[in-house]
Formats: sequence, structure tokens, C-alpha cells
Amino acid sequence: MADPSDLLIDRTLVLLRHAKAVPPESRPDLPDFDRPLADRGRADAAAAGRYLVAQGIEADLVLCSPSKRTRETWKYVAEAGVTASDVWYDKRIYSADADGLLDVIHETPTEARTVIVVGHAPGIPWLADELALDGTSPERVELTQKYPTSGLAILHLTCRWSDLAPNEADLVQYVVPRG
Repeated sequence: MADPSDLLIDRTLVLLRHAKAVPPESRPDLPDFDRPLADRGRADAAAAGRYLVAQGIEADLVLCSPSKRTRETWKYVAEAGVTASDVWYDKRIYSADADGLLDVIHETPTEARTVIVVGHAPGIPWLADELALDGTSPERVELTQKYPTSGLAILHLTCRWSDLAPNEADLVQYVVPRG
């Protein structure tokens, strides 16, 4: 049984869109799922990692799409110094919309305090927009207008992961690190 006091504990959710992948037309023989990062993507993923380290982000859990570009994004983020107690590769993240991503996040163990989700557009941008309470901050307006590769939103919440719903989080930061 979960401790009722865990409702009052701050949790951090990082929503990271994968870094720039090679364009599909450059490798028409390669399925979308298998597209690797481009050189710029590797540099940008490392920059995202450095940014998260500078913010003091250490993950209890990473929820990552198993596509090649998301796995490589997480690899370069981790190599930049972001630590994670556990990494789960979940195929549902690959083509998930906001509701599908929320379903995956709802399964996060209660004891996890910081979770990073590495996924794709449009699911990651849609979820960031749905979760964030403040609709008028410059960062919130910007994330609704564009959420390019390597874009990341840092959200704080005080509910259980299983209770996370639209308008339940505070958008702390939205940035697009470049390498």
C-alpha cells in the first residue's frame, strides 16, 4: 500500500524529444524505426545532457522509445553525465499520442521522484502542452508553437504518477539545447 504522504512529495518529469535523425530520404531502405541520429543530433543530445546536468537532474527512471534515434539520444544524454537508476524501453512510446504517453507514465513506480521520457513528436509536445498549468508564460507559449528535436520540458508535480492528468504540472523550463 502506498504511503499517503507521497502525495505531497515533489516529482519532476522531463519530456525530451529525440535529437535530429538522418532524414528518411537519405536512407530510403531504412525503416523509420531504425533511423539513427545525424551528426547534429549527436551533438544536440550531448548538449541536452549537459543542460540537464547543469539543472541538477538525476533520473530515477528513464522511459524511452526503443527506436534507434531515441536510444541514441538517451545514450548521448547519459554520456554527458545524466545518471539514471533504471531505463525502461517501451515500444508504446514510439507512436504514442499524449494519452498513450500518459498511460506509460501512469505505470511509473511511486518511489520514483524524477522521470525522463525520451520520445517523438507529436506525442511529446502534445503531452507537455496538456500537462502544463500556466498557459501564458513565454516558455509555455513557445512550446506550443514549436518543439523541435532535442526540445525538452521540465515539469514539476505533486501528485502520484498514476494520478497525473492534464493541467496537473508546473512548467519549470522549456529549452532546445544545441551542440
